[in-house]
Amino acid sequence: MILASALYFDRTFQRPAVKIQQGQLLVTAEDLLITTVLGSCVSVCVRDRVRGLGGMNHFMLPGEKTGDHSPRYGEPAMDQLLDRYLEAGGRVEHLEVKVFGAGRINRSLPDVGKKNVEFALAYLKRHKLALAALDVGDTFPRKVCFSPRCGRVFVKTLRNIHQEGFGP
Repeated sequence: MILASALYFDRTFQRPAVKIQQGQLLVTAEDLLITTVLGSCVSVCVRDRVRGLGGMNHFMLPGEKTGDHSPRYGEPAMDQLLDRYLEAGGRVEHLEVKVFGAGRINRSLPDVGKKNVEFALAYLKRHKLALAALDVGDTFPRKVCFSPRCGRVFVKTLRNIHQEGFGP
């Protein structure tokens, strides 16, 4: 279910869209875009190639904080994304997985992005899930727009975050 307040009309792609934030995820069979903006965070997109349903998560930190099953952490974010995908009728044998983000936006801080993507790739390997696309690293944030219906992902590198409206 998608909350009406989360829906907006994306003028670039001329279609309905939902923006997810850190610690959120969405699985849908509706013909819409799922969008997010990533710095060191990671988003994993999943799609059933046959049924045209899929989803995206947006996690901030690898692993799981003890006692906290929030999708802000990699393990619950991945588990919940895959659980919702399967509950919506997705099939493992039709699964397509794409991973984005993990930028090192601030070089004076530890490289959380690297740890996030290492976690995501290890999770996929541990669960024997094939990777269809990977766009990670670098020093810039990204805007990711995913269409679960057709599986296309559009990634825009935000080289000047002030110009893009994401800075102070």
